[in-house]
Amino acid sequence: MTSMREIALFVEDHAHREFLEALIARLACDHGQPVVCDWRNVRRGHGAVVAELKQLLRDLVRTRGGYPDLIVVATDANCKGNAQRIREIREVSDATPARVVCAVPDPHIERWLLVDSAAFKAVLGRGCAAPDQKCERARYKRLLVEAIRQAGVTPSLGGIEFAADIVAAMDLARAGRADASLGRFLDDLETVFREWQT
Repeated sequence: MTSMREIALFVEDHAHREFLEALIARLACDHGQPVVCDWRNVRRGHGAVVAELKQLLRDLVRTRGGYPDLIVVATDANCKGNAQRIREIREVSDATPARVVCAVPDPHIERWLLVDSAAFKAVLGRGCAAPDQKCERARYKRLLVEAIRQAGVTPSLGGIEFAADIVAAMDLARAGRADASLGRFLDDLETVFREWQT
């Protein structure tokens, strides 16, 4: 019998949670691996994500408590870049035995929802253009809303309400090739799930 795996997730906002919840559920199903997610939503941006991760790891070390099987930390790269954000997280996590995987969309999570036009079309009836990568505040939120409206749908939550369906329809290999930050995260997460199967 496969044992239940515990995943703690630190996410910067609701969009990260919606995307990751769908992706982890999909991978858990694909790999026949039951998981339970412990959501730790952080509302004050990247700095709060790192601070709260540091506090959790400090508490676990202090109490010598059981670490979750995996910790996923999600924060947008914004204009800092994927490598710098991952380095900031690793500076906190590498001092502990916790297994940490970083989900760092470059530059924003909404871009990940636009990189697989076929999945977008399967959900909304019309494909979308995969956006280029520019660091401009709110650009990808706007592009996501525009793509949904062009499909004849009015998004009520900025388009994030379609995240689960888009993730379910994604060709993950194709999406990972279309966006290096997504590809890196998918590779890391797939590695963990494959190890859990052995």
